[in-house]
Amino acid sequence: TSAIRGVAEIGLGAMLGSNIIAIPLMVTTAYLASRGMRPGGSGGGQGGEGGSSGGARDPESRADHERHLGEHLVRVKHEAVTVQALPYLAILALVALLTLPAPWRGLQPVDGWIMLAAYLAYLGQAIFRGRGEGEDVQWKKKEILLAVAGVAVLAVGAYFTVASTKNIASALGISPLIGGLFITATMAALPEIFATWSVTKSGQVTSAATSVLGDHAVTMTIAFFPLALVTVPVKDFRLYWVNLAFVALMPALYAALLHWGSREHGFKRWEVLVIDGAYVAYLAVVLFWVLNVL
Repeated sequence: TSAIRGVAEIGLGAMLGSNIIAIPLMVTTAYLASRGMRPGGSGGGQGGEGGSSGGARDPESRADHERHLGEHLVRVKHEAVTVQALPYLAILALVALLTLPAPWRGLQPVDGWIMLAAYLAYLGQAIFRGRGEGEDVQWKKKEILLAVAGVAVLAVGAYFTVASTKNIASALGISPLIGGLFITATMAALPEIFATWSVTKSGQVTSAATSVLGDHAVTMTIAFFPLALVTVPVKDFRLYWVNLAFVALMPALYAALLHWGSREHGFKRWEVLVIDGAYVAYLAVVLFWVLNVL
C-alpha cells in the first residue's frame, strides 16, 4: 500500500519497526496467556499446531503445568532456534549486505528479487527440517469463508492504516519513516497479539511463541519486494542502521534465551522481562541518540 500511494518510507518504517516490537509483544502475550491455560490446552483450537516447529499441541500434564507456573516458565520447543531463528538471522545478514554498503544503499529492484529467492530458501528448509507427522484436518465452509474475509479485512485495514499514518505524520511534522516505525508498525502488531493469545490458549504454545519469527521472515523478504520495486533510498543512514541492528538483536536475544536461558527450553519471567527491556533500550537509543529529542 505504501509503495502504491507513493509513501514507501512508511512501508520501510513499518517493515523495520514491526520486526522490533513484535517479538517482545508476542513473547509477553504468550507468557501471560499460558498462565491461565489448562493442562493440555484449553481447547477451542482445531487441527494441528502450525508453524515450522512442527508437532500438534504442546501437551503438559497437570503436574508439569503446575510446576511451570511455579517456575514462571512458558515452554517452547527448542526447534524454534534452528528452524526459525537462525535462518531468519541469515535473512537479516543478507538484507544488511544488500542495503548498508554505500554503493548499494537503499532498496532497489534487484534486491527485491534476491529477497524473494531468500524466502523460498527459508520456506524450503523450514518445511523439510521442521515437518512432523501430518494430521487430518476438516475445513468447514464457514471456516473457509471466515479465513478469506479475514484476509480481506486485513488488506483494507492496511490501506487505511497507511493513509492514516501519512496524515498523522504530516500533522505532527514528522517524517513518513518515523510514522512507519512507531505508528504503522504498532498497528500492524495488533492482529498478531490477538492471534498469539488465542493460539496459546488453545494449547499450541510453540506456534504462538514462534509464529512471530515466520512473520518476520515474510516481512523482510516478500514485504521487501514491492518497496524494492519502487526503489526506496536511505535518507537517514544512522536511523536505518540502528533500526536494522535492533531488528537483528531481537531474534538473536530470543534464540539465546531460548537455548541457554533455562534447563527446559522456554521463557521464564525474567527472560520475558529481558526481551521487553531490549525494546525499552531501543526506544531510548532512537529517541535520545538518533533523533535527539532533548
